[in-house]
Amino acid sequence: MSQVVLFEATPNPQAMKFVVTDRVIANEVVQFANSEEALRSPLARKLFGFPWAAQVMVGPQFVTVTKQEWVEWSVLAEPLANLIEEHITSDQAVLLPPSESTGPKQSDQNVEDENDSAVVKEIKRILNQEIRPAVAMDGGDISFHSYQDGRLLLEMRGSCSGCPSSTYTLKEGIETRLKASIPDLKEVLSV
Repeated sequence: MSQVVLFEATPNPQAMKFVVTDRVIANEVVQFANSEEALRSPLARKLFGFPWAAQVMVGPQFVTVTKQEWVEWSVLAEPLANLIEEHITSDQAVLLPPSESTGPKQSDQNVEDENDSAVVKEIKRILNQEIRPAVAMDGGDISFHSYQDGRLLLEMRGSCSGCPSSTYTLKEGIETRLKASIPDLKEVLSV
């Protein structure tokens, strides 16, 4: 088994987290749903060359791959870890800087903006400092989408996207935590 890239199951049975043990491979979290979206990532484009690849998310020290249901991780995990390790250790780019042709950083919606209300700033602070690091441990990410009339919309990404337990995480974990700090919050929903 690989030494630089290890794999671990996530709560989503269709997603596997590949952990890079010896270096940072990206300074942001970016998710790709197909090869056309993956212009910024030579590694993601390589992974989308396989017909079983459904989604790829690149994080600072991990790559989360979501597969199609018709193939099993018992067949894919170890060869995929080796492929990712070979790409990384040969110093090939994992994530290119954003440009007009490849679009903006996907994680920018989580950054506080001077135009954000005090409530939105507090939501983003809690998301960035408490919730996103915990979700990243399972190979996922959560992005702020919008907050209006007490309703918070979040985008579930990586292993969280399509995960059978994501509704529970959203309602019992994230919503409960945010309501403790934001009394006007009525509900948290996924977009």
